[in-house]
Amino acid sequence: MFIALSESLLRLERYGVALLMTLLSGAILLNGVTRYLGMPIYWIDEFAVYCMVWLTFFGASAMTRLRLDFSVTMMTERLSQRMRDLCRVVATGMVMVFSLALVAMCWIWLDPVGIAAAGFDARAFSGSTFNFVYTERTQTLGWPTWVLYLILPIFAISVTVHGLANLLEDLGMVEKTSRDLVINAEEAVN
Repeated sequence: MFIALSESLLRLERYGVALLMTLLSGAILLNGVTRYLGMPIYWIDEFAVYCMVWLTFFGASAMTRLRLDFSVTMMTERLSQRMRDLCRVVATGMVMVFSLALVAMCWIWLDPVGIAAAGFDARAFSGSTFNFVYTERTQTLGWPTWVLYLILPIFAISVTVHGLANLLEDLGMVEKTSRDLVINAEEAVN
């Protein structure tokens, strides 16, 4: 079940990466053209930054499932296969610990129970908790910042799902997902 969920999520992330890359490229191109013509659109810079941030988190999550994240193999390549497998399980477990800690941090930070208890009134919530995440707006676009910050819990949950799928594969509880070598560097190395 987690493998299927992870694969579906990976498909969505790949579409998200493609869309965000298109938006980012378009924003940068439009920014360059309008500045050259002497009529800059000031909110384009901020929009490009947010596209890049979301692109980074979507890409990092996808890379976790594809096992394209960085690793230091200087030590592990000298170990026996059994010890390498153990090191892989430990590393994947550390990804899980990180992602679960990030889920917990996002829960505390965004406090969905608190905002619901305040009747989704951002000012009342801010006044009682001194958490202003729901009242802040971006500088030039004027968007609510909490909407942009949603990438953090999305990332935390998706990395947790991918990490669990990877851990199940590493423990031999499910068959490893095979991929085209072009997108799975791990298989090319082994």
